[in-house]
Amino acid sequence: MDTEASSSPSSALASVVKPSCATPADLALLHAISRLAATADTPRAAMEEILRLAIVHFDASSGSIGLLSPDTGKLEIEVHQGMPSDIDEVVLRPGQGITGWVAFHGRPQLVPDVRADPRYIPVRPGIRAEITAPLVSASGQVIGVINLDSDTVGGFTPAHLAGLVILAEESTSVLVRLWQLQHLRGKARQLENLVNAGLTLVTKLERQELHDAITRDTRGLLNAHASVLYEYVATRRCLRAVSLHGAPGAVLPEGDLPLDSCLLSSSLITRRHVEFLNIQSPEFIDVVDLPRHPALRSILAVPLLWENEPVGILAVFTDHSHRFNNDEKRLLAAFGSLSAVTLQNSRLYSRVFQSEETLRKNEQLTTLGLLAAEIAHEIRNPLTVIKLLYGYLGLDFPPDDPRRTDVRVIGEKLDQLEAIVSRVLQFAKAPSSLHSRWSLSDIVGDTLVLIRLKLAQGKIQLRFDPPTRPLHVNVHKGQLQQVLLNLLINATQAMPDGGTIKVAIASEEHDGARQAVIDVVDTGTGIPPELTDHIFDSFLSGRADGTGLGLAIAKRILLSHHGDITLHTTGRTGTTMRIRLPLAPN
Repeated sequence: MDTEASSSPSSALASVVKPSCATPADLALLHAISRLAATADTPRAAMEEILRLAIVHFDASSGSIGLLSPDTGKLEIEVHQGMPSDIDEVVLRPGQGITGWVAFHGRPQLVPDVRADPRYIPVRPGIRAEITAPLVSASGQVIGVINLDSDTVGGFTPAHLAGLVILAEESTSVLVRLWQLQHLRGKARQLENLVNAGLTLVTKLERQELHDAITRDTRGLLNAHASVLYEYVATRRCLRAVSLHGAPGAVLPEGDLPLDSCLLSSSLITRRHVEFLNIQSPEFIDVVDLPRHPALRSILAVPLLWENEPVGILAVFTDHSHRFNNDEKRLLAAFGSLSAVTLQNSRLYSRVFQSEETLRKNEQLTTLGLLAAEIAHEIRNPLTVIKLLYGYLGLDFPPDDPRRTDVRVIGEKLDQLEAIVSRVLQFAKAPSSLHSRWSLSDIVGDTLVLIRLKLAQGKIQLRFDPPTRPLHVNVHKGQLQQVLLNLLINATQAMPDGGTIKVAIASEEHDGARQAVIDVVDTGTGIPPELTDHIFDSFLSGRADGTGLGLAIAKRILLSHHGDITLHTTGRTGTTMRIRLPLAPN
């Protein structure tokens, strides 16, 4: 049947559908279809049941439901019954065949004899008649068609077509609801996966392990064929491909990739996502920053930004031409933001480890200096005695006596030894010129920043109670930070399963002078009773890997600042270490 096209799909349906003609069987069919909105597991399962009910109700010999692809705009067979197995491979352009014509014009069609219709494309030899109705959404957009076949010429009547149009309308409503539900479920899964992926990322400390986790989770979130992470090197203004997940056999570009030679650099420049439909086309042959693999087709890339500064680029690839929808772009952007944070945190954490290693080396150097000072101090006393006794001997030999030269050399060497001892003792002292006036809260705050990430990784809560008014001290800032770091690291090691560290600052009168008091309180296991009286002794440690020098050095540093450190309290509920320092005059 070939009538003039109506002005719209809805007007075409109105000219065919006569609800008053619906039979009890029609109503039962519509009721069975409407129930699918609540009972069908997936839209595909609903389509299979809709087609089965339609074939039975209209006594058809075969049938199919096709949907218009949002990517290609072509009509693709989704489900079928009574058709050849290769029908799945049939793809129709809009207007091609009877079903393509219905999808293009949005008008139902009744063809009593397909052999007399030039639009018909044979798909099964026995088909003689056909009825086809469009699936039209509430917005008037054709999303697909339902098609029924009969092996008898004139096997369908206008009443059949009217019934199929009603069925198509109800079926569209059911499918749209199921697609919406599927979309919401997918969103919920994506959100759950995003949260889980985020939790996974924050546990990764090693750089390559973090890179690989980002590409693995990105590929899983978007169900992509492959994912690649590029790191931005600001000092060289280049990209480096640091991880690839998926696309077995793909080759990542190596070395520095200058921004002006990279396809994806526009993502960093514009601070926006970029996408390309087919990177296998000839114009992409010379691009240096894309992995080489024949299966990679479409690409979506987002910039990784930290405080609006570039950190890298995250890209996903499909193995077919695909236009990424807004949901996919938003999801990749969200995970990209999370990845940028974890990458930056990883860099900061690496700096913390480097700072800690530097402090450890400084601690070793300080230890050597203190040991050298102790040795020099012990040498100076007997050396002074020797020098005095030597002077009292009054050894005076004639000028021509060789012993006169020996006496002179001995005196010179004693003076030389005294000078060496004095230089060692002077070197071991912290130069007073390096002491300056500091806010105690600022020193503590800067120190806590260095160890904040380490505390977070150890599941340790940090509380810092600064004084109500600023307290100032004259100190060597680096040495005081070394003392605080040693106490904080000791506290973390006493809480392997997490806990709380509290740092409090106050002032009080002590021995007639105003002093600043810093308490470092942990909720660890405490110090064993047999060690409490000796914790400031050199080379005493309660850990197998400890040097036993940390607290001894801390004690000496504070004594050199005219302060002190003591074990205030300890027990099964925790330990409090107390630092005292003289306050600087106002």
